[in-house]
Amino acid sequence: MRYPLEKYRNIGIIAHIDAGKTTVSERILFYTGISHKIGEVHEGQAIMDWMEQERERGITITSAATTCFWTPIREVLKVSSDEEKTKLRKEREHRINIIDTPGHVDFTVEVERSLRVLDGGVVVFDGVAGVEPQSETVWRQADKYKVPRICFINKMDRMGASFENSFRSILERLTPHAVAVQLPIGAEENFEGVVDLLEKKAFIFKGEHGEIIEEIPIPQSMIDEVEEKRAFLIEKIVEKDEELMNRYLEGQEIKVEELRRVLRKATIESELVPVFCGSALRNKGVQFLLDGVIDYLPSPLDINHLKPIKGTHPKTGEEIVRQPTDNEPLTALAFKIASDPFVGNLTYFRIYSGVLKKGTYILNSTKNFQERVGRIVRMHANHREDVEEMYAGDWEQLWG
Repeated sequence: MRYPLEKYRNIGIIAHIDAGKTTVSERILFYTGISHKIGEVHEGQAIMDWMEQERERGITITSAATTCFWTPIREVLKVSSDEEKTKLRKEREHRINIIDTPGHVDFTVEVERSLRVLDGGVVVFDGVAGVEPQSETVWRQADKYKVPRICFINKMDRMGASFENSFRSILERLTPHAVAVQLPIGAEENFEGVVDLLEKKAFIFKGEHGEIIEEIPIPQSMIDEVEEKRAFLIEKIVEKDEELMNRYLEGQEIKVEELRRVLRKATIESELVPVFCGSALRNKGVQFLLDGVIDYLPSPLDINHLKPIKGTHPKTGEEIVRQPTDNEPLTALAFKIASDPFVGNLTYFRIYSGVLKKGTYILNSTKNFQERVGRIVRMHANHREDVEEMYAGDWEQLWG
């Protein structure tokens, strides 16, 4: 199925080692239906950590890519019949291309080459440690490539976990523009769910894999905190839009959809950074993080004005600007070469404009040589799926 560009999200999951990046990725694959069994890192069964060395050590060494599809869960929860849900998924389903990057400092180059082609990033933090040394490194790399971000404070179930401390470390060490869009219900062994500050609703996660999301009343002990944090969040959002600010100062009520629209624009322009929370290992909060990817991170169309697609004409040397559409001439960036024991060398690339079809010839501008594209495959970690053609916005697909 061909998805319109506004429904693409090209994202990377980045963090310090052991913050839980790959565990978050595994839950994303499960909830989006790409995998039907959750692979645990500590058991050496993670889909995204496919290399033998990664499974032995329990760490990510090389960036792995996959594609999944998601309809905002908060909208699905509002409808009851299967017919309405099917219709909703057809209308609101988005395609999310994901790279799970390494967190170890020795493999920083893998993060660097991935960030170059990302439209957005999910930065994962340990709920106990907060910002760690490699967190700062990947954050600066994302700044370098102007990658909009959202944050996920993970491991809220661990002993010593503190949302406030972790959030404060983000504000002090990374960016003063972080804004909490959720609050945890409980902490450590008592962590059971989250409060959505914009919607002003509380949710807990049930079922063997947290797949059942139940709305509950906001706990009485949290009502004052929710009111205070929500008011602060709204103030930070309306500051970014003059019309909303004027209405807010006049005491008018502002709709959640309007707040979300302005927060999205501010996130894309890196003026605000939404912060979510949960526990990927305990299957809590990842579905709403996926909603955040769709709500706040950019599509290829959104990112174009921040990072225009510029190149150099191979013959004249003049600068060329491409638009992210299928109607433009083919423009793609090869950003990684890998060796596969079954198909030989693979070239990872992202298409910025135009259409690429199997069997056609393309110009390698570095070597000024035409090459035939014999095979195109889409990667799911180390599994390959043959495709006939690629469009503007597609990435993490390869030819051998």
